[in-house]
Amino acid sequence: MSAIEKIALTKIKGIGPKYSRLMLAYFGNVADLFASSTQELKSIPGLSTSVIQQIQSKACFQEAEEELHHIEKHGIDLLWLEDKAYPQRLRHCDDAPLVLYSYGNADYNKQKVISIVGTRNATHYGKRIIDELLEGIKDLDVLVVSGLAMGVDVMAHLGSVQRNISNIAVLGHGLSRIYPAHHRDVSREIINNGALLTEFTFNTIPDKNNFPMRNRIIAGMADVTVVVEAGEKGGALITAGLANDYNRDVCAYPGAVDQLYSAGCNQLIKNNQAHLIRNSLDLLDLMQWHDIDEGKKEKGIQLALLPDLSDDQRIVHEFLRQSDEASVDEIAFHSDWPQSKLAIVLLEMEMAGHIVALPGKVYKNN
Repeated sequence: MSAIEKIALTKIKGIGPKYSRLMLAYFGNVADLFASSTQELKSIPGLSTSVIQQIQSKACFQEAEEELHHIEKHGIDLLWLEDKAYPQRLRHCDDAPLVLYSYGNADYNKQKVISIVGTRNATHYGKRIIDELLEGIKDLDVLVVSGLAMGVDVMAHLGSVQRNISNIAVLGHGLSRIYPAHHRDVSREIINNGALLTEFTFNTIPDKNNFPMRNRIIAGMADVTVVVEAGEKGGALITAGLANDYNRDVCAYPGAVDQLYSAGCNQLIKNNQAHLIRNSLDLLDLMQWHDIDEGKKEKGIQLALLPDLSDDQRIVHEFLRQSDEASVDEIAFHSDWPQSKLAIVLLEMEMAGHIVALPGKVYKNN
């Protein structure tokens, strides 16, 4: 099968990935599909006259040749559904794209892949969640996937770049541009230890209908989708729903009941559509990733092995481990506890020697 034939199949109007896979299953490969007779094509259930005409006229080949020119000129990798380099987790989704266009240097089939999604209006609370999460997974050779949108997405990409975590930006447009345009700089950083990935051909503009399609790739590529902050509607909830449909794990961070950008996360948890997680340790426990490498467990997850810490105390201990030291107000904001509960937890930890009180109501781990 030539690259032109593979691209040409995606240019046929009126069929999507599911029906294209049906046709491939019937004929065995793209070359035989395009060489088939009218009678053979009519034997496929539901195939319209328009699609049959497009296949036989081969008008889609001209567009495919133009696309191949862009690929060769710009050093873009073409990933076909059956290639070893194609994201194998995504391949198992029945609506996976037949062709993906990749620019950069990434292994799409690492042992551990996590998608991080959320609102475009991320708060400081969301940024702290992302920073703690990435700190907790940075030594696990994990691949991070997100959508290069404003807010949670770009924070996940930037945080991954800063920690040298391989990461993928899945685009809702072609590789001729970056959207939003002010994310060009971070996109250049991503391709040094990751890639830009899209199913859309080179000159496709960032049309609003493309982004829900993009979200299925984000969900389908990963073992787990983590929702950091999300409103009651939006792309993050679409991605979480798709991940559930693909029988993948979904996790969400809870937030205050009156916070707009925690409403979606709280709703996912309430409806049993997402596991509640509070930190990276909860994610690693859920995915059982810390059992893969005992040496890395000692480095990054030894907190989970401390038998004399309660669940509440672990939240404070982990936050102080990441922050070095923090005020009572910062700990309260992170934990979302009332002051009365926080005071008890801090007192217990101080008396047990787990934390040290500093001047100005500031605490640090002992």
